[in-house]
Amino acid sequence: MGGKCPHRKVKKRRYSHKTSRRAKFLVKGDDAVYEDLQKTDEQRKPLPVDEDLPGMGQYYCLHCDRYFASVAVRDEHFKTKRHKKRLKLMMGSAPHTQLDADLAAGMGMPDNGPKLMSM
Repeated sequence: MGGKCPHRKVKKRRYSHKTSRRAKFLVKGDDAVYEDLQKTDEQRKPLPVDEDLPGMGQYYCLHCDRYFASVAVRDEHFKTKRHKKRLKLMMGSAPHTQLDADLAAGMGMPDNGPKLMSM
């Protein structure tokens, strides 16, 4: 009697489970996408043809780091709430850096006060 529910183990093995599918679609971090957006048009290279990617790798959303099968699908993606939120996040301000985190934790440059004159 008692013990764990037998369903719990099965539930974690399902591929349709959100946590297991999340790792399948890894996207670039905010800082990497922000750096790509700062490049000018001359620095950006045209997309190479790749047979393994959807749409031969030609239909790409830079803000969301996603490839699409056709222009129509990509244009529908531009209208979604997820894309608009990501666009607003990227155009807002620069993402936080490790230096910002260190300063917030009090691990920045030491402030020893003014230098005293020694005689």
